[in-house]
Amino acid sequence: MTFADLRLAEPILRAVVAEGYDVPTPIQAQAIPHVRDGKDLLGCAQTGTGKTAAFALPILHRLMEAKADEKAGTGHPTEAKPKPAKHHARVIRALILSPTRELAQQIADSFKAYGKHAGLRGTVVYGGVGQQPQTAAIKAGIDILVATPGRLHDLIGQGYINLSHVEIFVLDEADRMLDMGFIEPIRKVIALLPKKRQTLMFSATMPKEIRHLAEAILRDPVRIEVAPVEATAALVEQGVYFVEKSKKPELLLHFLEHTSITRTLIFTRTKHGADRVTKFLVREGYRAEAIHGDKSQGQRQRALANFKADKTPILVATDIAARGLDVDNISHVVNFDVPHEPETYVHRIGRTGRAGATGDAVSFCMYEERSYFAQIERLMNKQVKVIEDNPFKDHAPPPKAKSHHGSGGSKPHYGKPRSPKPSHARSHSHGKGSGGEKKQSHAKTQASHGNVGGAGAGAGARPTTKKKWSFRGQGR
Repeated sequence: MTFADLRLAEPILRAVVAEGYDVPTPIQAQAIPHVRDGKDLLGCAQTGTGKTAAFALPILHRLMEAKADEKAGTGHPTEAKPKPAKHHARVIRALILSPTRELAQQIADSFKAYGKHAGLRGTVVYGGVGQQPQTAAIKAGIDILVATPGRLHDLIGQGYINLSHVEIFVLDEADRMLDMGFIEPIRKVIALLPKKRQTLMFSATMPKEIRHLAEAILRDPVRIEVAPVEATAALVEQGVYFVEKSKKPELLLHFLEHTSITRTLIFTRTKHGADRVTKFLVREGYRAEAIHGDKSQGQRQRALANFKADKTPILVATDIAARGLDVDNISHVVNFDVPHEPETYVHRIGRTGRAGATGDAVSFCMYEERSYFAQIERLMNKQVKVIEDNPFKDHAPPPKAKSHHGSGGSKPHYGKPRSPKPSHARSHSHGKGSGGEKKQSHAKTQASHGNVGGAGAGAGARPTTKKKWSFRGQGR
């Protein structure tokens, strides 16, 4: 099947081809015909499966058709639908709700790319930035609005947004909305929507609260399930290091120095932890930036843009980046902290191995986190390979019961690394080049290393050749 087989309008197909797409993903192939035909839909699919195009393309198609019908005088407007306000050239006909600013922006970018020949207008609204450009776009008239719940409520309260003309409503990443406490605000938004509408709901998992919400807002929905959370990306090779908490920073250096990485995403459990890891890496000469909820929107966008452009090849993030972060060619995901929710692990490692590329994910698991990691393995019905090439190995047996939320133990040491020299150590000659960058020569005493976790990563490890680190940045 190709996109041409999905009977989308020619201007949309032209834009899809320009984006380099030809064959739809499974969720796109299954969802697009139903959405195009106006049916409600409940989709269960993890990140990286192409959900955005699965709803954006048919929404653009439907809005284009409706405009053509209205222009020709053959449309059938709903009697209960109020007339648009006189100062609005257009009314909001499609509303897409997203849990995070980053995902909202990416959805808006996708609508802009797919709809560049469609003659439709849209904008995105989210908090953390000034609202004036957003309200100006709304006043000019838009067909499509992508929003986060907080800013949407603010603008509704100020009288800038009228949802009474919405024909299509999309709730994306519904389970993440639940995690972030947005369910009640979403119910208030739904109360402002016309009862006669098309509703699409997407979620990576289906907890009880999400199922109840779906039953309340969907009418006889088509149900589609693609790549459930238990089935992690087949192209992601996974490994785990068992390590003392205080040795995690040194293990991170060991991993970076003995693994052929290109673009790496490191996850921490807390915002403070993300900042500490980032400062540690920068002090050790790596180019790294942090992204989390305490950063301003401008800082988050710059960090993400630098990461995408390879200006900063290491991004340290909290789980705000676990979903909806659409960056190609992430070679490695590192769980510096093991997440307490097994599903979160799946979404984290789903940042690599995207679009048919291979990827690697490793976890640094201290004693107190072993019970959480056991839950992850149970969810996936898979035992993750233990990486033996680990000079900081924790030999303690796993705890008998899950620990409470508080990691305990000693704090990681973020000072000068005290790791023993590995057998394949590098020799360094430091000097100041232009711009003060380090110059290094690397002596290799071992020809190949396992792709997950460096040398000796276990049976079946793919051989790689260690490369000179082009992303080493400023000196200490």
